[in-house]
Amino acid sequence: MTPMIPAHVPDEPPLTYADSFDIPVLFRTGPAAKPRKQWRTAEHKAWSATDGFPKADGWYAPTTTWREIIKAATEVGRDITPHLQNQPQYAHGELVARVAPLYAYLGAHPFEHQPPVPGATGQRLTLNPVYAYGTERTAKSAAAYRLGMTMTEWVCRSLLGLGQTEHLELGGPIPALSATFKDPKRKLPDLWGRHEAEKVYWLIEAKGGICDFKTLRDGWAQLGAGSKVLGSYAHRSVLVGAAVRPGDDLFLTIDHALYPGQPPLPPAGSDPDGEAAVGEGNLEDHLGENDDALIGAARAQMLVYLALRSASASQLRTVPVPADRTSRHRRHGLTTPLEKDDRTLAMRDDLRGAALHGKSHLSRAQIRSWGIDDFLTCRIPSTEVHLGMSRKLFAVCARLHEEDLAIAWRTPGLRAENQLAVDERGSEDAQDEQRLTQRRIFHEQQEEARPRLRSLLREAYEGGATSDWSDLLRRPEEPELDLTGDQGLLEAATPETYLAVSRYGLPPIHA
Repeated sequence: MTPMIPAHVPDEPPLTYADSFDIPVLFRTGPAAKPRKQWRTAEHKAWSATDGFPKADGWYAPTTTWREIIKAATEVGRDITPHLQNQPQYAHGELVARVAPLYAYLGAHPFEHQPPVPGATGQRLTLNPVYAYGTERTAKSAAAYRLGMTMTEWVCRSLLGLGQTEHLELGGPIPALSATFKDPKRKLPDLWGRHEAEKVYWLIEAKGGICDFKTLRDGWAQLGAGSKVLGSYAHRSVLVGAAVRPGDDLFLTIDHALYPGQPPLPPAGSDPDGEAAVGEGNLEDHLGENDDALIGAARAQMLVYLALRSASASQLRTVPVPADRTSRHRRHGLTTPLEKDDRTLAMRDDLRGAALHGKSHLSRAQIRSWGIDDFLTCRIPSTEVHLGMSRKLFAVCARLHEEDLAIAWRTPGLRAENQLAVDERGSEDAQDEQRLTQRRIFHEQQEEARPRLRSLLREAYEGGATSDWSDLLRRPEEPELDLTGDQGLLEAATPETYLAVSRYGLPPIHA
């Protein structure tokens, strides 16, 4: 078994991929006037922090991939899966809505750091002419929101090691404070999360677009209001401004403050002296030993599960990846790009060789005996994004979907097909409030079911490893194992998920 690279050991030199970009990031202790061109003129440090804030504030130039940004886009946003329990095909539409603004409005241009930054690619993201010349103000506002949420998810999770983010409007991290966090009179931040390395909660507000001082000051005030509610619990306030103008660089400002206090509470229904807390980093790194990580990972991927489950047989395929998760060396972020992963390349060559020698119909047992797993994947219609997951995670999502479906049937008006019954004479705000109430009821019932779900999902996880895809999909035929590959795709994997983007659909680079 090849050991995973320890978190504190950086790769030298860092690998550069076809979809690599540098993202200027400014860390500071509170909002200030917009830094005039400092994202271009200031000396930037190379990014070396792992799973946490850097030791010193200032300008940094971390490098990421378009794949990592798209993964953030697909996983952040209001959870609409409660409304789609009986109509999973609409999950495709939500995924399109999350990634389409990024493809529509972002471009790239070259930039040379002076002095040079080790590992920098010399490419930065920017807004393209479609945004600058053809987009109306309302569409720009919508794009700014999506950009702000996406880059906030990226910086908090891929760069700083936060666990899964959740919307604060559902009640927040402390059950006793839930009613206060739900108070509509309070203007509170967007998201919260739990940072296992720091052992604190995070309150997070996302801003996108121009991000002037007033916008950031308002966001800081929202965080202050949330901090007062969280009170005696240790937490960090994080304000992310994803600032960009046409023809200029996309850069981030990270305003932050750390407040000491009580440690985070254990998940609902867990034994404080029993199962260990979820470990640092990606939830998927801890699915084998932690039931709450299993629940969290399944909830995070439920939208993708619904998209896979509702795809036609002709849209589905499986892709080979190493079964040994620790062999996929992750450098920075949540994903491992596969085109330069030696183990993946060698394994796929062996598979193609076996197929050439008349073994085109390899059994699941044969594939597994070679240390290979096959992830189910499909292209999301109207995009060049391919998403997928492992058998084990799919089995867990399927079991969780059954439980969620039962909750949906018990919650009047929650399902999308019942929304026509909503009083159309009511204002849009009133309808939004009604749907928020329904999501809160759904979320409360999910949390009440958590103690019972632990054993159910663990059983599904263990059983999924040896299940055929036809059984998991409840279809007569197995999806085809893709042995040829698509040279036009840039692939990436996490321990249990798969993502690929078209190398021909990357943000176009212009001088």
